[in-house]
Amino acid sequence: MYAGLDPAAVIFTAGLIFARIGAIVMLLPGFGEPWVPPRIRLSFALAFAFAAGPMLAGRLPAMPETAGALAGMVALEALIGLMIGMATRFLLAAGAVAGQVIGYQAGLAMAQSFDPSQGQQGALPATFINLVFMLLIFATNLHHLLLRAAAGSYEMMPAGAPPMFEDAAYWALGLFIDAFVIGVQIASPLIVFGLMFYLGLGVLSRLMPQAQIFFIAMPLNILVGFSILAMSLGAMALVWLERFERFAVTLQ
Repeated sequence: MYAGLDPAAVIFTAGLIFARIGAIVMLLPGFGEPWVPPRIRLSFALAFAFAAGPMLAGRLPAMPETAGALAGMVALEALIGLMIGMATRFLLAAGAVAGQVIGYQAGLAMAQSFDPSQGQQGALPATFINLVFMLLIFATNLHHLLLRAAAGSYEMMPAGAPPMFEDAAYWALGLFIDAFVIGVQIASPLIVFGLMFYLGLGVLSRLMPQAQIFFIAMPLNILVGFSILAMSLGAMALVWLERFERFAVTLQ
């Protein structure tokens, strides 16, 4: 692929592509997870950048003459890659939002476990939903779209072009809002159930003030909450997959 080319040009091309692609891969769902060894992530990003070099070489600017200009160009490419990678994390965070809401509504707010996709403690439903969404990315071959989007990002954000921080900020803010809205939409069946359930418990506690209504009803709350989650999980996944696919397509 690189036969007959100037070694300096090959290093510049692969290195500049790696600055963006590597930053994206380090944050992509499934590829940039904490349980994936850093050596594997680095090897995959290097191989991807080297393989994509001939395809993307024509979209790269000329090699700068000074080290300062080269360092600035590499830093800008890494910043663009981090922004795109974080955007995918925003949409994956919709599962965490939905899981936290479901945990509160189903009486599992205090049941916490380590969420490997978020790298922090989270409600049990949030951990479960995040893992389901991540598995669906690979089961539906959406990871192919993500990798194509990483290479196609040079169409939307050309290398070496002046940074459009204002547009990028609006884009990131829109994705953050979308993630929150999608999370609430996904959890809406449990939100409706929680409102009705706790309203009914409030009425019963006023009618029978001597009875420990909340203590008695808590097992029922968990059972019904899990039942509704099991029945609506397929619809939740479809809503999230449709939005995630639209996002991946817009980057290509």
